[in-house]
Amino acid sequence: MRLDENALLVVRKRYLVKDEAGNTVETPDGLFRRVASAVAAAEDNYKDGKREEMSDAFYRMMADLEFLPNSPTLMNAGRPSGQLAACFVLPIEDSLDSIFDQVKLTAKLHQTGGGTGFSFSRLRPKDDVVRSTAGVASGPVSFIRVFNCATDVMKQGGTRRGANMGILRIDHPDIEEFVTVKKDPAELTNFNLSVAVTDDFMRACKADGDFPLVSPRTKKETRRVGARDLLRLIAESAWVSGDPGVIFIDTINRTHPTPHIGEIEATNPCGEQPLLPYESCCLGSIDLSKLVRDGDVDWGRLRELTHQSVRFLDDVIDAGTYPSPEITAITRANRKIGLGGSAFPTTLPRPNRWAKKSSVSSRRNRSAHRRRLRMSGGSSRTSRGACGTKRASPSAMPRPRRLRPRGP
Repeated sequence: MRLDENALLVVRKRYLVKDEAGNTVETPDGLFRRVASAVAAAEDNYKDGKREEMSDAFYRMMADLEFLPNSPTLMNAGRPSGQLAACFVLPIEDSLDSIFDQVKLTAKLHQTGGGTGFSFSRLRPKDDVVRSTAGVASGPVSFIRVFNCATDVMKQGGTRRGANMGILRIDHPDIEEFVTVKKDPAELTNFNLSVAVTDDFMRACKADGDFPLVSPRTKKETRRVGARDLLRLIAESAWVSGDPGVIFIDTINRTHPTPHIGEIEATNPCGEQPLLPYESCCLGSIDLSKLVRDGDVDWGRLRELTHQSVRFLDDVIDAGTYPSPEITAITRANRKIGLGGSAFPTTLPRPNRWAKKSSVSSRRNRSAHRRRLRMSGGSSRTSRGACGTKRASPSAMPRPRRLRPRGP
């Protein structure tokens, strides 16, 4: 196993076990053995489990840096916390009890390195009536700020700050405030934001029509907005601040594998994993560059590594502990995992492998190039460019067309 200086710095800071004085008492090799042993212990739950064999396989693929799991697994496997999952979705109901219960649960998850996603679409809009106090509601964005503030003071696993995804339906009456809030760089610095876009909204955009905004409390229309105006506002805000993104919520619910259990409303913080309320998922990645042998991919090892990685992540579900019974039940029932790949560009053939051309082909290319230049009124003169390569001189290049500005 070879770790460069930067990798060692990150591993020491985030993942290696430390004593009470903050001194590192674990080596990178010990880290991978600790994780492999703790995760493989879940094999004992199954009649055909292979604890020792899989522990060795899990250790090998991590020590060779062919596969790595998400940070909570590296931080917490074989340690008192025992929380190994990366991502969670927590439901937010339209009550103070629900909101602040989830603030507490969010803090616990961030403490162990987990990230959280929420849909705030059930919260009543700003200035809506609150009958219990004869007052008015402050709206979803104000409560997103509460979660953002809680995240700001909680360090994930003692090493990094928390990550959140906040989602609001496109038909919520406070959608404009939600869409534009992060134009202020100081706002919601611990949140990604996404708009849950519906099929009805896309149809309204296509027809250039109006779109109704509906109160989640009364289920009645509060006002109408131009669909394309709202879409433009989303695009402009995303251009300015990077947020919000969009998720096509109706498409997600048409295709998710367990519709009989419930409706998906939110995703994990990065947006790639839609999850049901209280679901979690564990993630891992295969480094494809480690599978290149003599200029080609070792497909046999990739197949074997894929099977072992999926088994590792499935064992993580059983080996991990969870901070609430709701999360435990649905996570172990639905068993969501995510396996990705990294370093894909480095697995591709290098350009010089394909740069060898026959002299006939090269002459044909040069002749065709000269013909194109003559037709455009240019010259075939060339000048010497960087690294000794030839490039057409400026006088030989056709002038670009000036594009007419588009109207609004």
